[in-house]
Amino acid sequence: MRHVTQSYDIVVCGGGLAGFTAAVSAARMGQRVCLVQDRPVLGGNSSSEVRVVPRGSTTYHAYAREGGVLSELMVGERMKNHEPIFENGWANSVWDLSLYDLAQRTENLTLLMNTAVCDVTVTDGRIASVTGWTMSAETETELRAEVFLDCTGDAVVAALAGCEFRTGEEARAEFGEPHAPLEASEDTMGNSIHFKTKDVGHPVDFELPEWAVEYTDPDFFYKQGRVPRDVRGGFWWIELGKPWNTIYDAEEIRHELTRHTLGVWDWMKNKDPQTRNAAKNLALDWLGQVPGKRESRRIMGLHLLTEGDFFRDEPFEDEIAYGGWNIDLHTPGGLLASTSEPTAAAGYDLHSKESVTAYVGPFGIPLRSLVAKDVTNLLMAGRNVSATHVGLGSVRVQATTAIMGQAAGTAAAVALKNGVSVQQVATIAIHDVQQQLLKDGCFLPNVVNADERDRARTATITASSEAVNLGAAPGDRWIDGGLRENVRHSGEYLSALRAQWIPVETGPDAPGLRTVSVLLRNHSDTAVEIPARLQQADHIWDYRVDTNMVLDDTTLVVEPGEHWVTWDVRVDPGSLVRTAPGGQYVRVDLAAEPAVEWLRAGRILPGAVSAFEMSPGRLRRFGDGVTMSHRITPAQRAYPPVGVISGTARPHRATNEWRSDPGHPFDQWIQLDWDEPQDISTVHVTFAGHLLREYDHTPALWRDPQTVRDYTIRAWSGERWTDILVVEGNGFPRRVHHLVDVISSTAIRLVVHATNGDPSAAVYEIRCY
Repeated sequence: MRHVTQSYDIVVCGGGLAGFTAAVSAARMGQRVCLVQDRPVLGGNSSSEVRVVPRGSTTYHAYAREGGVLSELMVGERMKNHEPIFENGWANSVWDLSLYDLAQRTENLTLLMNTAVCDVTVTDGRIASVTGWTMSAETETELRAEVFLDCTGDAVVAALAGCEFRTGEEARAEFGEPHAPLEASEDTMGNSIHFKTKDVGHPVDFELPEWAVEYTDPDFFYKQGRVPRDVRGGFWWIELGKPWNTIYDAEEIRHELTRHTLGVWDWMKNKDPQTRNAAKNLALDWLGQVPGKRESRRIMGLHLLTEGDFFRDEPFEDEIAYGGWNIDLHTPGGLLASTSEPTAAAGYDLHSKESVTAYVGPFGIPLRSLVAKDVTNLLMAGRNVSATHVGLGSVRVQATTAIMGQAAGTAAAVALKNGVSVQQVATIAIHDVQQQLLKDGCFLPNVVNADERDRARTATITASSEAVNLGAAPGDRWIDGGLRENVRHSGEYLSALRAQWIPVETGPDAPGLRTVSVLLRNHSDTAVEIPARLQQADHIWDYRVDTNMVLDDTTLVVEPGEHWVTWDVRVDPGSLVRTAPGGQYVRVDLAAEPAVEWLRAGRILPGAVSAFEMSPGRLRRFGDGVTMSHRITPAQRAYPPVGVISGTARPHRATNEWRSDPGHPFDQWIQLDWDEPQDISTVHVTFAGHLLREYDHTPALWRDPQTVRDYTIRAWSGERWTDILVVEGNGFPRRVHHLVDVISSTAIRLVVHATNGDPSAAVYEIRCY
């Protein structure tokens, strides 16, 4: 056996998505980072060993997809991978290679693979080193650093360091959490393995091994929330935990999961009359042998995230990430329990008590929940963050843990750069952390760009043309490149109150709003009256039915048949409270009327989504983020050039987007002008795209049509434009260009020659340094 010692600035333990994004972000900030991973591949539960698709806030909220390093990975993998993502079990090694490739291209980052942390040394209240064992190399490595990150999932580093941690469920009375049980227990959510099948083109048999579990009762599946919706594979509900311990009994759980998974496949393949025919040509192609774990230890930090934090009125001052997944608490015991996860057991009814009470977000996550309280130089990210069992139920999903990881890595780098402890960063250096995260492509709901070094913030912005908002209709064409939509909950009947967000122009030159028309189809034989209301909305996730900012209300009369019904609203510009540069949202709400359809538009108007009333007073996104047919007068300059310096690089309080007029041919350009010459060495550009739908809804070899493909950055020399950068074949929404030479200029112009399919050039943000 060999023993070696290595020293770094930061050591990140755990190479899942949280640890990976933490390590990459810290290394990009100039810190010497070692990433320790106990598996041969990176990505943790998302890797080809486990194959859980990274999901997060976009499953429930439009334009909420996570950014930063994770976005870079997801976008890049889809452009390269020839295989579609159907469900859990469908990830392949192209995803593994995407992570490995990015790690190899990251300066200052060292990988230590197949290495398990087995010891931690603590001196004077701080971690001095961790020791890892690489069995394949018979090497013990002592890793010394100034800051350590525990992203191991099971909180191995914190436990070995003697930090306080929690396991199991807290009692409801301890923190007043409605989702907590009345009495505390050691129960945790379980582990899962997944499988994948292949259509071989002809019937193929499957024989259940004698040592596997045989299923014969259809009620176990169809009355207990384990419906096999698609026989090709996946199935998160193949899950076991209680009565086993998810850490110490991991191997027994793995074996039991294998027995049960084969039994589930046998049921669908050979016994279930509802699935047998669909499965006859399917052969078992892959069955995982590394269980995906949901919950074990949770390290106690400077703040304990609870259910109440999902609904707090005031944002956290140390907000560094956001969540938006529902409170997803799987029933302890999994397959051994009487029912599956509550919303599944309720049949995914979006109006059920289970769905209504579990629906949360987007909500901010504080840095203090990522800082350990018992040692002075430990941060954490992933499912071991400082949260109650209920709090973990929402933030444990991989896309959320990945942006928490980037925040933890960024905070560690800022602490070292500023010469403060990680326990001080959340108070005395939080501005630096937040601004760095925004600069690196992350989104924070309650923080905007305030980077004094960003020269673009002081520029005057003009463009060759700009799109106007007149609404959208069923005949409109939308180029989506095959973006997949979940149509399970997409009925257009007004079975509940329906709301449509409308981006409008604000400011001294705004034209106001005169009329709103909606396209309705009355299926009854008599005229129907529908109460309607026009309100201002704070942002696209303002899910209050009553925003307390009513602009007008009326009753729409809908005759039998299909009609555009027009409403004279007469909203003056002064009636709107300006909350974002160049724009604002108003919302049209139509009351429930089951006999009437509100027809969907043929395209998704950028930034204009819809919702329905899921429970009294509360809305939820309609479908996967769609636009209902509506028209407005006069035309609204809702996509102005100034949107690229609004401080927010996605639709939120306004569209925060410049779009060129789709009727004008390329080239189209957007320009930044200054009164005095500016020295510029780096240009950041964030193009539109990749935010509306989840990663697993995007096809193989996919590029978002909204994203700019070919472009040139030009500088004004005083007499003419000079090309300083030419890019062709782009598919990434965010590009950072370090110029070969520093330029001094009074104007920069971004010229768009082509997109990946959209007729408009669209940019969310430009930064200049």
